[in-house]
Amino acid sequence: MIPRLLARKVRGYARQYPVVTVTGPRQSGKTTLCKALFPKQRYLSLEDLDVRARARDDPRTFLESCLPGGAVLDEIQRVPELLSYLQTLVDREARAGLFILTGSQNFALLGSIAQTLAGRTALATLLPLSCAELYTPSSTVPLNRLLYTGFFPRIHDRKLNPTEALSFYVSTHLERDVRSLANVHNLAQFERFVKLCAGRTAQALNLSALGSDCGISHNTARSWLSVLETSYLVHLVRPHHRNFRKRLVKAPKLYFTDVGLVAYLLGITHERELATHPLRGALFETFVVSEVVKRQCNAGMPARLSYFRDNAGHEVDLLVSDGSRVIPVEIQAGQTVAGDSFKGLAYYAKLSPSAGREGRLVYGGRETYRQRNTTVVSYLAIAQHVP
Repeated sequence: MIPRLLARKVRGYARQYPVVTVTGPRQSGKTTLCKALFPKQRYLSLEDLDVRARARDDPRTFLESCLPGGAVLDEIQRVPELLSYLQTLVDREARAGLFILTGSQNFALLGSIAQTLAGRTALATLLPLSCAELYTPSSTVPLNRLLYTGFFPRIHDRKLNPTEALSFYVSTHLERDVRSLANVHNLAQFERFVKLCAGRTAQALNLSALGSDCGISHNTARSWLSVLETSYLVHLVRPHHRNFRKRLVKAPKLYFTDVGLVAYLLGITHERELATHPLRGALFETFVVSEVVKRQCNAGMPARLSYFRDNAGHEVDLLVSDGSRVIPVEIQAGQTVAGDSFKGLAYYAKLSPSAGREGRLVYGGRETYRQRNTTVVSYLAIAQHVP
């Protein structure tokens, strides 16, 4: 098992809360992590039909059978009604770390965990491996290989072919999960929708245009996008809300959680194709943003990200809120940093001088250094230099 940075947080939560809920996309390593951290607790997967039937038919007896040691209940979203009985039991037992729940749906969006176990559970999000969990800043992994392979643990643990593994992942996810989250009658059309979203990664979201290109209504596009969010396949970065007396773009930017998945959906079958691919820059930006999101999730913090763009075309790719600081981050895939690479950061520095001094420029090179009051950050050193 590749050591996970979230492990420390999960252990800490289990010493403080009666229930710890670990969510994240399928195959991000939730089950492996929880089994490794809590080996003495009984493991029950609600994916198993017989286990699920027992939990639904007699939830009280099912939960009582987990005592006194507690249990890891995998894929809890399969039996959401179990949560109400769980609330009563943990209130009676009043012990920390009694139940560890995992789920491949975003309960913060669904609301079921938040409402039923409010004050009784800690929420932790485990996304696919971060770059820092696989590589050091001095590693020699080529950028194109990193973008093509992505970060799902199984691909790295078992040295799988990324195209084949991600093909199975998409097929399985669509068949098993999508139908339970949305009323999707035409699975082929939904798969086309997902691929159209991949072509728009790192772009401002236009639901009307997206729906039109897919042959569906605006409302259907919104509903299907929410399914992708709930499944942790995509996330949205909102525009900066601060009033600089500028007319700011209001649409969120769309990003996929795993860059390798985007590469697969775009039809990329080998890392060499990335050298000249027209969306290489968008893929690199997707990778950088997902790395920042992973870092914040691993630290137990909500993702506090936005971007800046006004109607005159001035833009900063990412704004990271770190306490009282706002850190502007420019992202470029090239290995050479030219003078105009700092244009967006320089403009933002005029609007917010204190934030301007904190600027970062993440690029496709291997060296990290200071230039023009900005920290120029290698793609392998994001975790060390971007909060």
